[in-house]
Amino acid sequence: MPFRALGLGDKIFQAIQEAGYTEPTPIQAAAIPLVLAGGDVIGIAQTGTGKTAAFTLPILARMAGMINDGTPRRTRTLVLAPTRELVVQIEENIRAYGKHLPFRMATIFGGVGERPQMEALRSGVDIVVACPGRLLDLMDRRFGDFSGLQHLVLDEADRMLDMGFLPSIRRVIRKLPVKRQTLMFSATLSKEIEGLTHEFQQHPKTVQIGRRSNPAETVAQFVYEVPGHLKPVLLTHLLQDPKMDSVLIFSRTKHGADKIARRLEQAGIKCGTLHSNRSQNQRLKALNEFKAGTVRVLVATDIAARGIDVDGISHVVNYDFPMHSEDYVHRIGRTGRANQIGDAISFVGSDDYGSLKSLERFIGRGIVRKKAEGFDYNQPAPPRLPEAPRGPRGGGRPQGGGNRGGGGGQQRRDSGGGGGRRDDRGQVGYRFR
Repeated sequence: MPFRALGLGDKIFQAIQEAGYTEPTPIQAAAIPLVLAGGDVIGIAQTGTGKTAAFTLPILARMAGMINDGTPRRTRTLVLAPTRELVVQIEENIRAYGKHLPFRMATIFGGVGERPQMEALRSGVDIVVACPGRLLDLMDRRFGDFSGLQHLVLDEADRMLDMGFLPSIRRVIRKLPVKRQTLMFSATLSKEIEGLTHEFQQHPKTVQIGRRSNPAETVAQFVYEVPGHLKPVLLTHLLQDPKMDSVLIFSRTKHGADKIARRLEQAGIKCGTLHSNRSQNQRLKALNEFKAGTVRVLVATDIAARGIDVDGISHVVNYDFPMHSEDYVHRIGRTGRANQIGDAISFVGSDDYGSLKSLERFIGRGIVRKKAEGFDYNQPAPPRLPEAPRGPRGGGRPQGGGNRGGGGGQQRRDSGGGGGRRDDRGQVGYRFR
């Protein structure tokens, strides 16, 4: 099916052509007609299959049929996402697809000054893309007019409806019109989380492409069984392979990510770090350098598991094995995107075997165990690193903790926003043209 057959309109079709798209992906072909019809939709498909376009293209088409007539602008579309990086990713997509349409948009998330986005909401915008915590803060202070909202989207719906974000999501939605179209998209969606969707949707139609727990088939998955004290040495050994030319490494904690990065720099491997204790400028710089290939290694927490769309990531390394199977699927989905191939390597110690078995049941397959060629598994532990300098990174007080608005969450995830925290603060509004 060509994009022209979906009935998105000439201006959007022109933008699609200019973006280099030729035909819709399966999730786009299945979901776009349902969204255009105006009903509530749940979309489930593997990472890297074009879910963002599956909801943004038909929403823009519906909005284009009711171009603002000069009356004061009221927000007609609200997209909620769990991390600043994903908000930016969605904003970039909307800007590309709507480049020939006269809409105004604001992005709202943490780590930057609030005044520009307060002014954007005050002046009136058609589309808001936001992390929930800061948006709720502004709505409580009566910024923005959502009385005419027509479209609500929860991207990465499984993450948005887990216990960290759910209280904020409920408070935001209570402030929105009851009569609206509500869309939820994700790569994974458990039956328990899917049950929560009915709290916010009316008779939704579900579009599911493939098994909802499956990683992309283009990603080769390997497990390296290694004791914890040898993880840094094994990582340095593997990175000597020139084929590992664009590598995303996942740590469970912010402190761990910094420690991994320091060891790699000590070994002469230039890398960037990405976690919620980094300032917004530092996060953008690290991500942009990784995208540009200036650094070939990016060390991150689960803040990077969603919304990081970097072309050509060759390898994902789970330095710390994820405790939740859904996180594994999203992590390794950063490689093998858009039918490209990629490798996912997981370090597994004795404490991780239970989580590994749970993961294999979740994805319905075993993962290949592998030994690193030329690596001495009997060597002693490397010397301890000197203590890192104390004090805040990035010249400011760290934005929130590592958890997501609830106690005991720090070891699980580091989102940079959501839950009860207020570190998903605002960003600027602008015209498409």
